[in-house]
Amino acid sequence: MDIMKKHLLAITMALTIPLNASGTTFHITHPKKDESGNFFQGRVLLFLSKNNLDEPRFQTSDKSSTAFVFGVDLKSKGATKTIIDNSAFGYPVKSLSEIPPGEYFIQGLLHKYEKFNLKTGHTVHLPMDRGEGQRWHSAPGNYYSKPEKISLDPKKRKSIKIVLDQVIPEIIPPSDTKYVKHIKIKSKLLSEFWGRPMHLGAHVLLPEGFDDHPKAKFPLMIFHGHFPKDFGGFRTTPPDPNLKPDYSERFQLEGYNKIVQEHEYQFYKDWTSKNFPRVIAIEIQHPNPYYDDSYAVNSANLGPYGDAITYELIPYIEKQFRGIGEGWSRFLYGGSTGGWEALAAQVFYPDEYNGCYAACPDPIDFRAYCLVNIYEDKNAYYSGPEYRKVEIPGQRNYLGEVSASLRQMNYRELALGTNSRSGEQWDIWQAVYSPMGSDGYPKPIWDKLTGEIDHEVAAYWKENYDLRYILERDWNFLGPKLKGKINIYCGDMDNYYLNNAVYLMEDFLESTDDPYYNGEVDYGDRAEHCWNGDHSRPNATSRLRYHQMFIKKAVERIEISAPEGADLKSWRY
Repeated sequence: MDIMKKHLLAITMALTIPLNASGTTFHITHPKKDESGNFFQGRVLLFLSKNNLDEPRFQTSDKSSTAFVFGVDLKSKGATKTIIDNSAFGYPVKSLSEIPPGEYFIQGLLHKYEKFNLKTGHTVHLPMDRGEGQRWHSAPGNYYSKPEKISLDPKKRKSIKIVLDQVIPEIIPPSDTKYVKHIKIKSKLLSEFWGRPMHLGAHVLLPEGFDDHPKAKFPLMIFHGHFPKDFGGFRTTPPDPNLKPDYSERFQLEGYNKIVQEHEYQFYKDWTSKNFPRVIAIEIQHPNPYYDDSYAVNSANLGPYGDAITYELIPYIEKQFRGIGEGWSRFLYGGSTGGWEALAAQVFYPDEYNGCYAACPDPIDFRAYCLVNIYEDKNAYYSGPEYRKVEIPGQRNYLGEVSASLRQMNYRELALGTNSRSGEQWDIWQAVYSPMGSDGYPKPIWDKLTGEIDHEVAAYWKENYDLRYILERDWNFLGPKLKGKINIYCGDMDNYYLNNAVYLMEDFLESTDDPYYNGEVDYGDRAEHCWNGDHSRPNATSRLRYHQMFIKKAVERIEISAPEGADLKSWRY
């Protein structure tokens, strides 16, 4: 038996050593301790790009022009060097050996993880947000190298040294202005779950005349979405005349950055005009160790963000800034992630909000989890029989032209981080919706390498986060509370096929009676992602007018739904 083991070991070494030894290896040197004196935990990333239009770390995407990325988890405590060779998992190719020979700009980065002792008793290592909104390429305290140009033939034996001697600096938070205030509170609920102080924040947009009417109390408009650095879409000065026009590849528009600034300034003029409703609008900051946003619900892996936002953050804001503080005076709106959150918060907290306006929401029926039915499909990456597999699309344009497959999008995430730690889209869905595994990390909905779906995990998703299913299951209870509150908008050529789930949701909503849902579901013809129900403008500009669109709709609902004796006057100055 010992002889056999020796032979097998020799064969294994003969097969593996020459492959790595004959190919190119990258030796990445980095500090062993952070600024606090703690040994580094994290993931070492290597980037290679064909151009220097931007640093390679900023060029990784789902586009065909993406940079190459390869990742390795730090495994040994106190390590000062990490080797990336053919065994490192990569994207858009799995192995370094698959990179075409040529000239490349290379860069390394160490994405720092921290230790969390969870309320569940598990210990996990995750990237704590440091004010950047879970952007691994821009997270303060991460180490990286300056880009370097090299000539590369990955099959030739060569050792390339990279030194991570640069540190991403801290982020300076925005300052308060006349209209925009910034708050941050420690959440008792989240701190208990994560085993350390955890905070929630918000950017608060105050109405014109706020200080001149000290007795007025205001409705609250809650805009959900990705991590906001400041209150988005609001600009008190005209567009910068010296702004160098850029080109929007998505909308095929020259000078789109100037168009954005024009709409931001227009919102300021609308907000301060005589006819615009006097309300408070907020954008929430709730980044967490998995993503730039918590999805505003309670989760086995993220903790009780839904309760923390609804029962800690929002009452605090209303107390600080004279909100009315009652369910009939609160409204939810947003697009994409924010669209899902607006609908989910309305469903899970039906009495705390008086309406949601959900644009292009993330999948709200998991029979159409983009193009995957997680309950019936066996594999998320391929359809059809084994002998004729067809790769499932992940992204398209309004003409239906596919730019990325679902497998490719997931492989990019796998290269960036294991255990749902990429900070990207599919991983956060998994982190929010999945039960916690025995190791303290989210149970995968499918195998990241093969795409094989775990239907036990899918069943958990269904009972806890499939919004269409939950509404149908609990309509006898929820229906009377949600009448007139559900409004959904989506382009019929959504880039991520999100319209498919909206169709299924609409089928259910239109079937309701006793009560009928009495809301609105609308579609934009050939409209892509972020369409919000505006048929009068192209998607490129309608997506810049969420506040003007939905705040007026919310006030109209107040007029027909406010309870007897409600304050409909103090904020009407």
